[in-house]
Amino acid sequence: MGSFQYMKDLNKHIPFYHIEDSKFKHYGKVINEYDFNELETYMDSLTIPQDQNVYVASVTEMENTIIKNQLQEAFYGEMSIQIGYCNGPNSTLNGLEYHKSSEINIAITDMVLLLGKVQEVENNVFHSNDVIAFFVPKGTAVELYSTTLHFAPCKVNNEGFKTIVILPKGTNDPLSTNIQKRTKEDELLFMKNKWLIAHPEREQLINKGAHPGIKGENIKVYQ
Repeated sequence: MGSFQYMKDLNKHIPFYHIEDSKFKHYGKVINEYDFNELETYMDSLTIPQDQNVYVASVTEMENTIIKNQLQEAFYGEMSIQIGYCNGPNSTLNGLEYHKSSEINIAITDMVLLLGKVQEVENNVFHSNDVIAFFVPKGTAVELYSTTLHFAPCKVNNEGFKTIVILPKGTNDPLSTNIQKRTKEDELLFMKNKWLIAHPEREQLINKGAHPGIKGENIKVYQ
């Protein structure tokens, strides 16, 4: 199972679209101009953990590649980048983050992205009923704009999901100092180039200092 129509029919509690739908243009775009085969080969060697998601920000084998140089040169305008991955069994929203830069996700398995818009965050609060789900087929690469709220993908079958994650170098590293909070938004700064709003049910994030600003249901994607 796990096809788009099957998933759409099973998840009528949220707006559910294919990544090729025009609705996605407000959140990002599909990338067709690059060959990501070098990276996909490395991902084939990895298993999917079944207890929790695993995120690795930077993998040397994936960064010693032609595609890394191509993306760094043109897509990111000669800014240094990192290439890593996120694999796991996730099926719930839990939180939403954003960066002051675009992020590239490459679906190694079919997966679902739960997305929102930074513009709809008010006083560090975001309502989960403003989340939209997008089905991303295996082999699809997408750019998520800096104004797009996102978090770990959701699985479409019992095996879980695999995705490649490409970001400016240093993103998601620990903050080096205690940041002086000057604005309301500063309260959301969680790691380097990472602003995070957590759902109150996700105690694991709250206990690490994430702001519990998602109101409403902690959305679950059924499969």
